Amino acid sequence: MPATRQLIDQLTDRLGRSQVLTDTDIVASYVHDEAEWAPYSAPLAVARATRPGDERETVRWALEHHVPLVARGAGTGLSGGANSIAGCVVVSLAKMDAVLEVNPLERIAVVQPGVVNDRLRETVAEQGLWYPPDPASSPWSTIGGNVATNAGGVCCVKYGVTRDYVIGLEVVTGTGEVVRLGRRTAKGVAGLDLAALYVGSEGTLGIVTEVTVKLRPLPDPGRTVLGYFDNIVDAGVAVRDVAARGLTPSALEIVDRICLEAVDEMTGMGLASEANVVLIGKVDEPGEAGVRAARQMMAAFEAGAATFVAETADAEEADAMMAARRLAYPAMERKGPLLTEDIVVAKEHVPEMLRRIEQISQDVGITIASVAHAGDGNLHPLMVAGRDNEDERERAQAAFDRIIHECLDLGGTVTGEHGVGLLKMPGAARELGPQIMAMQRAVKAALDPQGIFNPGKVF
Repeated sequence: MPATRQLIDQLTDRLGRSQVLTDTDIVASYVHDEAEWAPYSAPLAVARATRPGDERETVRWALEHHVPLVARGAGTGLSGGANSIAGCVVVSLAKMDAVLEVNPLERIAVVQPGVVNDRLRETVAEQGLWYPPDPASSPWSTIGGNVATNAGGVCCVKYGVTRDYVIGLEVVTGTGEVVRLGRRTAKGVAGLDLAALYVGSEGTLGIVTEVTVKLRPLPDPGRTVLGYFDNIVDAGVAVRDVAARGLTPSALEIVDRICLEAVDEMTGMGLASEANVVLIGKVDEPGEAGVRAARQMMAAFEAGAATFVAETADAEEADAMMAARRLAYPAMERKGPLLTEDIVVAKEHVPEMLRRIEQISQDVGITIASVAHAGDGNLHPLMVAGRDNEDERERAQAAFDRIIHECLDLGGTVTGEHGVGLLKMPGAARELGPQIMAMQRAVKAALDPQGIFNPGKVF
C-alpha cells in the first residue's frame, strides 16, 4: 500500500469515511478561490469538518505526519489565500455553520466559522441587532473567511472592519491544542490581544473553530444620495470633498461605466444609460442631523462636477443601486478572467490614484474597470483579459504591478480587505520592508513551529 494511501486511511479513521474526499472530480471544486490567476496544486485530500473536534483531530494528524493544511471556507477569496498546495490537505469548514448563540443583553453572537455573513446578519436582525462588516461577497462568504482576511465592505467607512467586531476566538494551534482567545466582556486588556492577531492572518497561524463577535443596534435606514459623473476622477474629487466637509458616510461607493454595463447585461437594470460613473452615498444619522448630512453630501458631489445629484426617497431605488454595486464583480467575471486589485490610499489621494489608474490602462492597453469603497480610499480596479489570451494576461499583470507601485508611491497599502494570499506577496514585501517581514515570520514560527498552516502564503 503506498505511503500516501496509508496517510489518508489514518485520517479517515479519525474523521470518518464520508468526511475525507479523494475523488479527483470532487476535490477539484476545493482547490482554489476566486483569484483565477493565483497558482494552485492538487491536494492529497479534502477533510470536511462537520462536528466540533474534527479540526483538532486533523491538525494532530497533520503534525504527526508533517502534512501542510490549508483551511477553506466558501472559497470566495480574491487573493489565492485558500488555494491548495502540492501535498497538502484542504480543511473545509463550510459545514461548521451553526449560529451557537445570540445574546441581546451583551450584544454578542457566537458562531462557527462556516456561517455565511448574510445569514448571521439576518439572524441577529430578528432581535434588533446588526453585524456591520458586509463584504460584497456577504451572500456567500463565511465568517471564518472574513476573519481570515479581516474583511471590510460597504459599511466599513463608518463602522469598521471585521477586526473591530471579533472579540473572541476558539483556535486549534500549531501544537494541536484548542485554546480560547479574547473575551466575552465589553472590556478586557489582560495580556496581548491574540484574538486580533489571528484576524487577518489568512489561516497561517492556526485554524479558527469558533468566533465571538460584538453587535450593534440596527441603524436608522438613512438617506441615499446618488451622483452621476462624466468621469471617475471627478467622482474622486467628490469623495475627497465629502471628507473635507467632515462627513462620515455610512457608505460611499463608486461604480464605473464598464461595471454598470456588465451589471446591465446580467440583470437588465439599464443603469449604464444614465451615467458614466455613479457615486452612491449613504448617511444614517437620524432626524434633522441626517437631513443636514445628506445636503452636505449633495454639495460635495456638485463640487466634483456631478452632472446629476439627487437624494432618493425611494427605498427600492436605493437598494437597487447598492445591489448593482454588489453585483459588479460577478457581472464582470462573465467578461473573462479578472485580475483584481484591492489597494487603499488616503482620501486626499483618491482622485490622483484614479487618474493614475486611467493612465495605466491607456499605457498598457488593457481594460481596467473600477469599483470602490471610495469613502475610505479602498479602490478595486479590475483588469479584464480575454480567455486564453496570453498577451492580454501579461499586459493585465503589468497593469497590476504598476498600480501597486503607484499606490505605494502615494503612501498607500497593497490590500485593504482581500488579504495578501499569493497575488499580493511581492507588493506586501515592498510595502512592509525586510525588518517588518522578519517580525511577521517570527510570529508565524512561534505559533506554527512545524509550519503546517497555509505555508507559502502571505510571508
